[in-house]
Amino acid sequence: MSGHSRGLRVVEHWRDLDPNDTGAAVALGNFDGVHLGHRQVIAEAARAARAHRLPLGVITFEPHPRRWFQPDAPPFRLMTQDQQARALGALGVDILYRLPFDAAMAALTDRDFAEQVLAKGLKPAHVSAGFDITFGKGRSGSPERLAALGAELGFAVSIAPKVDGVGGGKCSSTEVRKAIESGRPEDAARLLGRPFAIEGVVVHGEKIGRTIGFPTANIAFGDFVRPAEGIYAARTRLPDGREIPSVAYIGRRPTVNGSDSRLEVNLFDFDEDLYGQTLDVELIAFLRGDEKFADLAAMTAQIARDCQRAREILVPAW
Repeated sequence: MSGHSRGLRVVEHWRDLDPNDTGAAVALGNFDGVHLGHRQVIAEAARAARAHRLPLGVITFEPHPRRWFQPDAPPFRLMTQDQQARALGALGVDILYRLPFDAAMAALTDRDFAEQVLAKGLKPAHVSAGFDITFGKGRSGSPERLAALGAELGFAVSIAPKVDGVGGGKCSSTEVRKAIESGRPEDAARLLGRPFAIEGVVVHGEKIGRTIGFPTANIAFGDFVRPAEGIYAARTRLPDGREIPSVAYIGRRPTVNGSDSRLEVNLFDFDEDLYGQTLDVELIAFLRGDEKFADLAAMTAQIARDCQRAREILVPAW
């Protein structure tokens, strides 16, 4: 799998594991976004890993349980699998247990999960979880239940405290999504500890941008949460690591009678072929909402102003 930090192993099952893939200090959760609350849970596991010289592991689930239980729910993901692996690798995680969430997993009671998946499967020495964790069928498991099961089944448990969000609530994936959906990328970045980034492959569009002097790279959203439609100052990371100041458009292109919502990004002072490449587009600041213009000339003039504002935000004068 490309893009993973060196040293991070991805394990996609929990039965009959290689002994090298068991016995870790693990953080348990969904970790979509790897936000500051998630990092607190991982830090708890990391302390135990350091103290007892154990590998540091993270347990997550694929598909996300929410997607399994609500297959028709609107897109909500905050990161791709590759982005998640990179973020966890950067935190020093050694093993990512990406466990299949299926009918069998969904049917496990909290005790079944602790006995079968944890104690018999992954054999962790230590499990850390968030202060509000639920697990097992019907979400019957709680932090207290996890601690009791750990004491009985032979693994230590630590519970991470709440991390405050932007408005005094808790830092959570739900809060990050709300910030993104309502055009507040700065708040999302505060919760995540880094800008929210959409990762995707550049596909062919209608190529209208190049006819008006603003060529754009088109990226499909996939299962990403949909940000508020409009124009953003953005930073685009290329596969080779270069970061290019950009302006991003998210919307349905009403001026040219578009229909599907998409991400289009114009990279400043850049003229290379990007088709088929995977880009990371960080949303830095929301500039304005989407609007329909009388004609292409009016739209072009506004895009020029958008680009100027984005440059001022992204490339501050010395």
